[in-house]
Amino acid sequence: MTDRPNTLTYKDAGVDIDAGNALVERIKPAAKSTDRPGVMAGLGGFGGLFDLKAAGYSDPVLVAATDGVGTKLRIAIDTGRLDTVGIDLVAMCVNDLVCQGAEPLMFLDYFATGKLSVDHAAQVIEGIAEGCRQAGCALIGGETAEMPGMYAEGDFDLAGFAIGAMERGQALPMATRPGDVLLGLASSGIHSNGYSLVHRIVGDSGLDWETSSPFGDGTLGEALLAPTRIYVKPLRAALAGGGVRAIAHITGGGLTENLPRVLEGDTAAQIELDAWNLPPVFHWLIERAGLRESEALKTFNCGIGIVLVVDREAVAPLSALLTEHGETVLQIGELIEDDRPGVHYVGGLG
Repeated sequence: MTDRPNTLTYKDAGVDIDAGNALVERIKPAAKSTDRPGVMAGLGGFGGLFDLKAAGYSDPVLVAATDGVGTKLRIAIDTGRLDTVGIDLVAMCVNDLVCQGAEPLMFLDYFATGKLSVDHAAQVIEGIAEGCRQAGCALIGGETAEMPGMYAEGDFDLAGFAIGAMERGQALPMATRPGDVLLGLASSGIHSNGYSLVHRIVGDSGLDWETSSPFGDGTLGEALLAPTRIYVKPLRAALAGGGVRAIAHITGGGLTENLPRVLEGDTAAQIELDAWNLPPVFHWLIERAGLRESEALKTFNCGIGIVLVVDREAVAPLSALLTEHGETVLQIGELIEDDRPGVHYVGGLG
């Protein structure tokens, strides 16, 4: 008789289907809490369904965005503080959508790991649900991939996918022109860009994540995990008020690279760097690394998470409206006619 090998299961190979099922059951209440008009089905199907008419659209254009959290995840994994990176994931996607003029409607996530910890994954996804509630969009599905041999023990990666809509003809940017005013909305910290440099600075300083923060309360790890601000609801209110020509999300590339993406023709942005106070975290990073100002401005948001290009006549009412919605609004410059497109800085970061 031929010897037969021992019977193997998928779990023996490192994939636990039961753990995946347990995760789905655990996160169903979190996903349900993000329901909004238009959602047609909960988790568990092969795809999420959404009714645009039920959401109030008559002639919609769909807008999609995808992003991740980058090496900020390393700090979350190393510190075990996993409740905020889900907010970051949503923010990076939905803030992009609203810059196009769209309302974020639905969100899907991708969570990949070597060995699934239901508790850890649930903390992350519950953070995603919190981000969706802040943005007013529904968490309609996702994918949890357990891939032994692909990730070190305890490691995971995240990707997010957001879909929004707007009525035809409402897309941003609209025509920008010299004389338009630049309104900056304060960031909540570093947000989710520049963390590879942050890791290098912390390492070169001989610090670790449990060190007391040199620029704020709590530990260094806690301070650096401050979640990305979600600007959707204030910006939607601003768009409804009129006078907004363009919106730029200040992510990787900073003000230097992101603001030119919404400008047209022989128009440049002139920014007064002394129009706002540089938050302490950026003071610390710049000082520790000896960063040139130009390098800081194209690596970090430097305290400005969103820039709106607005009609000069709309500056006062829009500033008041955004302030009522909890934003710190700063008039940081204007558009000028210039055959050298891009961003021109006046003054210095202070």
